[in-house]
Amino acid sequence: MITLRFFSPEGEEQIVQAAEGISVMTAATQSCIPGINGDCGGNLSCATCHCYIDAAWRGKLAPPSDMELAMLDGALDVTEDSRLTCQIRTSAELDGMSVRIPPIRY
Repeated sequence: MITLRFFSPEGEEQIVQAAEGISVMTAATQSCIPGINGDCGGNLSCATCHCYIDAAWRGKLAPPSDMELAMLDGALDVTEDSRLTCQIRTSAELDGMSVRIPPIRY
C-alpha cells in the first residue's frame, strides 16, 4: 500500500492508504477527501480533481500532458504546483506524497 497525505485548504491532514497503480484521484474519492470530486471519472475532461503537489514530489512525476495543461487552463487557483490527480498513478516512489487541496468554492 502507498501512503498519501492530503491537506485541506485550512491545513488539516488526512492520511490515505492506496493500492499501487491507481490514480491519486481514485484514492481520494474512495476515501471521501473533500475537494476532490473527479466528476469525469478520470477521463481528463474536467478539472474537479485539481490539487497542488509539493515541490519535493513534483520531480518524481511525469510532466503533465498537453491535454492536462489544457484542462488546468480552465481551473481556478492554478499555480506551478497544480496537477490533475487523475493523471498521477500511485507507485512506491510516491509513498508519503503530500497533496494539497485548492480553496473549495461553492
